[in-house]
Amino acid sequence: MSKRVFITGASGCVGHYLTETLLLNTDYELFLLVRDRQKLTIDVKRRPGVEVIEADMADIDRFHELLQTIDIAVLTAAAWGGAEATQQVNVQQVVTLLSSLDPERCQQVIYFSTESVLGHNNELLPEAALYGTDYIRTKYQGLQEIENLAIAPKVTAVFPTLVFGGGSDGKRSSFLTAGLQDVVKWLWLIRFFKGEASFHIVHAYDIAQVVRYLIAHPPAEPGVRKFVLGTSAITLDDAVRQACDYFGLRIWFQIPLTRGLVDFFIKVFRIQMTDWDRFCINYRHFTHTNPVNPAQFGMVPYVNSLADLFRVSGFKSRQRLSVK
Repeated sequence: MSKRVFITGASGCVGHYLTETLLLNTDYELFLLVRDRQKLTIDVKRRPGVEVIEADMADIDRFHELLQTIDIAVLTAAAWGGAEATQQVNVQQVVTLLSSLDPERCQQVIYFSTESVLGHNNELLPEAALYGTDYIRTKYQGLQEIENLAIAPKVTAVFPTLVFGGGSDGKRSSFLTAGLQDVVKWLWLIRFFKGEASFHIVHAYDIAQVVRYLIAHPPAEPGVRKFVLGTSAITLDDAVRQACDYFGLRIWFQIPLTRGLVDFFIKVFRIQMTDWDRFCINYRHFTHTNPVNPAQFGMVPYVNSLADLFRVSGFKSRQRLSVK
């Protein structure tokens, strides 16, 4: 019997890639929860067994009977801002949804969190709860709530790093992809600075590949399992060099970005700083232990470097960059 898969946030950036890969590569029966079906640009009629449910996470209790029949639940939906909205969507309604699943029938829950709640060794980062945005704080709380639910032994938590995707391929852009053009525009100036920082990146297509694999391979042992999704760590200096190599820019010299210089720029340009922003400036290295991408599961990554990212985002190698 085909698996019944319930997906929240199917019209988002990651949701689009995930829905498409399941639609094209599986015979799963898909139930797609979206707030506005007009934002779902995928042709869901290309095969039978796909039902679009136009509703909000706030209405999730209406689908208790359906959720009792679900084999796999994938929770990508999230509220990004506002204390009340994030608390309701990212904590309360997630708990309601998970409590509606049948622990005997449901094989796996794939819960989307964020790398921001994890430290270098993939342990919960206390500062995320103290200084994080409403989104980060509620994702931190959500993980704690999930561990107390009956369905907890079936949960796989995934922690995407810096997510890119959409835009050039017609799908909804991630926040970072939407701002990539501005970063490239200022690369002529960025190349003259160096700083101590590091990070991982991941493309939504690769997230979808990994999740498809995880759906087909439910947990062998009970207990919440965790996967950080991303490439190997990239230092800020390496990122600048790779970007300059891709666009054919030379680096004549570099000025170290000291804390004093950063504070100077913040003051001169009157940049509004939150507690989380200040923490990030001091923390600098958002890297994690054993990040995974499709390669760990025998598949070819769509994006494994910054050059790959620029290429799939529609930038041509050595294209002329505007200074303005």
